[in-house]
Amino acid sequence: MDIRDRILIIEDDRSIRNFIRAILEANHYDVLMAEEGTQAYSLITSRCPDLVILDLGLPDMDGMKILKKVREWSAMPILVVSARTHEKDKVEALDLGADDYITKPFGASELLARIRTALRHYRAIGQLPDGRMGGTLVAGGLTIDYDKHRVYVDGADVNLTQNEFKLVGLLGRYAGKVLTYDYLIREIWGPNMDKNNRILRVNMANIRRKLEKNPAQPQYIFTEVGVGYRMLDPD
Repeated sequence: MDIRDRILIIEDDRSIRNFIRAILEANHYDVLMAEEGTQAYSLITSRCPDLVILDLGLPDMDGMKILKKVREWSAMPILVVSARTHEKDKVEALDLGADDYITKPFGASELLARIRTALRHYRAIGQLPDGRMGGTLVAGGLTIDYDKHRVYVDGADVNLTQNEFKLVGLLGRYAGKVLTYDYLIREIWGPNMDKNNRILRVNMANIRRKLEKNPAQPQYIFTEVGVGYRMLDPD
């Protein structure tokens, strides 16, 4: 199964928005688009894109406000693409948590390189402090390949969906640590998702059917009753 990164373009200029969309789609990204800040934030919290491309000069609010609000609950990569060239704007955006700042005009190759770098960095953070994990995590017969968006058990691709991979990948980044139900729901589905655990339980049941030889006696992902889930410590 081909799992593509989902990128949200927040840009009020239609020609620039369509230009960026064409670049991304030609390079096998799934694309969401918004032209106003309110619409954009709603998409961020409901669709949880893998990366956001953010223009600062939006018609209904300053993009800095969106950046600040997202950073209150998520570390998802955010690339600012703006016509503002003053150093103070760049410093402010980076201080608020932007992963990068690109000034207009820009080339397709530069944009794609910045996207790849931001995604690679995001998938590296939260891994083991001594760097043992690299681009993969191995725990017993389970292998998570963060670069390819693939999970293997005993060498076989288990064909996870996008959200299933996000769940397994997040647990893998904090392998050995219990992640609460609320934390997992917020990181995968956004802060506006209903806090009941049904959608999480359904996804976890599907994951276990694919990963575990006996889902009732898991080897890789364990339930801490009433708290959350924990992945097996890495090798």
